[in-house]
Amino acid sequence: MASINLVKGQKIDLTKGNAGLTKVIVGLGWDPVQTKGFFGMKKAANIDCDASALLLNDFDKLAKDNQLVCFHNKTSPCGSVIHSGDNLTGDGDGDDEQIHVDLAKVPSEVHKVLVVVNIYDCENRKQDFGMIQSAYIRIMNGTSGAELIKFNLSDNYSGSTALVCGELYRHGSEWKFAAIGEGTHAPHINLLANRYK
Repeated sequence: MASINLVKGQKIDLTKGNAGLTKVIVGLGWDPVQTKGFFGMKKAANIDCDASALLLNDFDKLAKDNQLVCFHNKTSPCGSVIHSGDNLTGDGDGDDEQIHVDLAKVPSEVHKVLVVVNIYDCENRKQDFGMIQSAYIRIMNGTSGAELIKFNLSDNYSGSTALVCGELYRHGSEWKFAAIGEGTHAPHINLLANRYK
């Protein structure tokens, strides 16, 4: 099955039509914008983006206080959501950070897995998502590694310090994915998570 490119606001069935799909990988990638220097293109300052997942109930609240999976809490209490670890620069090809989700293990009180990205220490470094290019979120089959869905975050997010990228959510017995792509302000992931308490 070929990968499907989504646009902002689009929703797609994830497990329906993908029999046996229970493990998915949410990959996020980005590159720092290069600036023109005196001798041509020069590398921008390293921007440390952090991907996180919030496990929300059907009221869009954190199912439990410790249901935030991020660089300092890499595994959800139920073991269904696992963070790959922190990438400090965004350099290189491919995903910069990944979040592994075992849909079969997600507790029944969790209605959606919201995927967000924020810039670490953005206030001190005076950084925002206007300094990021080629950002995307994609969903892969956790067993085969095949890309199922890709959503390029191509809006102008200047001034935003956090991005709500997309969400995996329950629809009856199936799982769907919604492309959100909403810029917001949250200098730290814990501040963003507080909105869902």
